[in-house]
Amino acid sequence: MDFATFIGIGGGFGVLVIAIFMEGSKLSQFMDLLATNVVIGGALTTTMARFTLGGFMAAFTAGLKAVTFNHHVSARDMIEKIAELADVMRKQGPLGLEQVEIHDEMLAKGMRMVADGFDLAVIRESLERERDLQLERLEDAHKLFKFLGDAAPGMGMVGTIIGLISMFSHMDDPKKIGPGMAVALLTTLYGAVLANVVALPIADKLSIKSTEEGINMTLVIDGVLMIRENKSPAVIRDMLLAYLPQKHRAAMQEAA
Repeated sequence: MDFATFIGIGGGFGVLVIAIFMEGSKLSQFMDLLATNVVIGGALTTTMARFTLGGFMAAFTAGLKAVTFNHHVSARDMIEKIAELADVMRKQGPLGLEQVEIHDEMLAKGMRMVADGFDLAVIRESLERERDLQLERLEDAHKLFKFLGDAAPGMGMVGTIIGLISMFSHMDDPKKIGPGMAVALLTTLYGAVLANVVALPIADKLSIKSTEEGINMTLVIDGVLMIRENKSPAVIRDMLLAYLPQKHRAAMQEAA
């Protein structure tokens, strides 16, 4: 579970609630069904219009899953695991790889292909296709939440106009002026909150995650191919050190 997502979004809403109470207002004053319908419903439907229905549901689900559950393995740990598998390959042969527990799905798939004797080109093509498709799914999810973040303030402005029209059309009734102005302001608030507290942070996180996933999966592909070529664990570790920041390389070499 990625606690940063929950802490960030939950903390953002927490700050808003505290600000409301510090002003001596009631939380119920900031709840309005019309504003919710216009901003959230409008933003979701206008975003959905940019995708097919299946594409929208797949991207939305993939995005929430990616930012909620953190399955990322550090490059350092991945290099150590690949070196361990290379050692097993050297000592026990391809069949020995089947006895090693591997948690990363892509690395496990690569080791199964090595153990089954697949050709080097076939392994490369299969793993690169899997990497590209996964990155494409993350990119679709990033676009969805980016579109949602862009649409929310616009729908908030639409709600503001609706509220102002309602207010001006009831200028002869002072009791209806206040509620109309409240709706006008709340829709702007809802649009800003949906965009800046929820949608855009998730979009940026998906962009970062896509970059990290791409680097990690490329590392796995390189490691699997070198194991298939039966390179020594030391050589594989040295060649994969390029994926680590410079400050971490010396420490890993000393540990090795």
